[in-house]
Amino acid sequence: MWLFDQLVEQHIAEAQKKGEFDNLPGSGKKLALDDDSQVPPELRAAYRLMKNSGFLPPELEMRREAVELNELLAGIEPTDERYAQHAKHLALLESKLRQAGMSTDFLRSEYGGQLQQRLFGEKACIK
Repeated sequence: MWLFDQLVEQHIAEAQKKGEFDNLPGSGKKLALDDDSQVPPELRAAYRLMKNSGFLPPELEMRREAVELNELLAGIEPTDERYAQHAKHLALLESKLRQAGMSTDFLRSEYGGQLQQRLFGEKACIK
């Protein structure tokens, strides 16, 4: 296998010298990498396989949606009329994720406790 690796490296080096990689689509731009930091390490391989096949487990789809809502709420003022609607939807997703046995620690932020307290009262923040 070592000889094969050397041949490949040599072929790539020659192509670079000839400028064969200079005008490729997306050249000079950042790569669009998938952010799988929200997926538990033990599930990343299965997640990527399913995603590349066009499928996403319901729990991971809910998790993705919860992360997006969490980020959206961070940019909305609590006085905005959309805030309460999105906050309730996020609380529902969090409840469903917990029922599915998934951790919701990824939703904890500075305003997360405030959000729960506002929606469900003081007792909701106590575990």
